[in-house]
Amino acid sequence: MKKGYQKHRYRDNLAGYLFVLPNFIGVLVFILVPLIISLVMVFMDWDYLQGMAGIQWVWLDNFLQLVHDELFWKSLENNVIFTGITVPAAMLLGLIIAVILNQFVYLKNFLRVLFFLPYVSSIVAISIVWSVLYNPTQGPINQFLKSLGVEQVPGWLASQHWALPAIMIMVVWTYTGYTMVLYMAGIQGISKDLYEAADIDGATKFRQFFNITMPMLKPTSFLIAVTLVIATFQVFAAVSVMTKGGPLNSTMVLSYYIYVQAFQYYKVGYAAAMSWVLFMIIFIITMIQWKAQKKWQDQF
Repeated sequence: MKKGYQKHRYRDNLAGYLFVLPNFIGVLVFILVPLIISLVMVFMDWDYLQGMAGIQWVWLDNFLQLVHDELFWKSLENNVIFTGITVPAAMLLGLIIAVILNQFVYLKNFLRVLFFLPYVSSIVAISIVWSVLYNPTQGPINQFLKSLGVEQVPGWLASQHWALPAIMIMVVWTYTGYTMVLYMAGIQGISKDLYEAADIDGATKFRQFFNITMPMLKPTSFLIAVTLVIATFQVFAAVSVMTKGGPLNSTMVLSYYIYVQAFQYYKVGYAAAMSWVLFMIIFIITMIQWKAQKKWQDQF
C-alpha cells in the first residue's frame, strides 16, 4: 500500500515538473544564460563582427569610460525627466478617468475598452501615427493650434526643446488606459459601507475621495508605480521610431544609447556595462519603493 502511494505521488510530481519544464527551459535559455553572458561581456571590449578574435579583456575600463561619457549622463538625465513626468501624469489621468467612469452606468465597459486599446496596440504603429500628428507644418495638432490663433506653434519632433515632451505626451496617452483599468478594479474593490458611513457623517464627495478612496488605493498605486517606472526607464521603441535620439541628442535615453553602442558602434562590452548600470538603477528605485510601501502595508 505504501509503495503504491509513493509511486502515485512520484507520478504526480513528475507530471508537475513536466508542465513546468517548458517554461523553465525558456527562462534558462532566453533570460538566465543571456544574463550571465552579458555580465561576462561587461569586462570585454568585443567587436563581434571579428568573431572570437575580436575579444579584448578590459576589466573595469568600461565602467570608467561611463564616468567620462557626457552622452551617457545626458541619456540618464533624459530618462529621469521622462520617468519623473510620465509616471505621475499617467497615474493621475488614469485615476481621474477611473473615478469618473465608476460613477456612470451607461457605456462603462465600452469606454473602458476604448481607453485601454492604446496600451495593447503596437507601440511602433502608435509612434508612426503620432509622428504624423506632430508634423510641424502639415500635422493636425499644429493646424488646430493655428486655427486657435497660435502663431508660434511648437516644432515637436523637429525641435530640440519639444521632442522629448512630445514623446512623453504620447507615452502618457498610451499608459493612461493601463492605469485606469487597474484603478477601476481597485475602486470597485473598496467596500461601499465605507462610503455609506461617510454619507451619514455628512462627508462630501471630495473628502470621501481623499479620506477613503486614495488611502484604500495605495496598494494599487504601488503596483502601478513600480511597473511604470520599470517600463519608462526602458523606453526604446517610441524613441527609435520617432526621433532616433535626436535632435541633438535631446531624446537620447539609456535603452536607445545602449542599442547605438552595441549595434552601430559595435561596442558590445560597453553596451553591456550600461545595461547593468540601467538594471541597478531600476533595482534601487524598486527597492526604495518597496521599502516605502512597508510603512502602510500593515493597514491592509
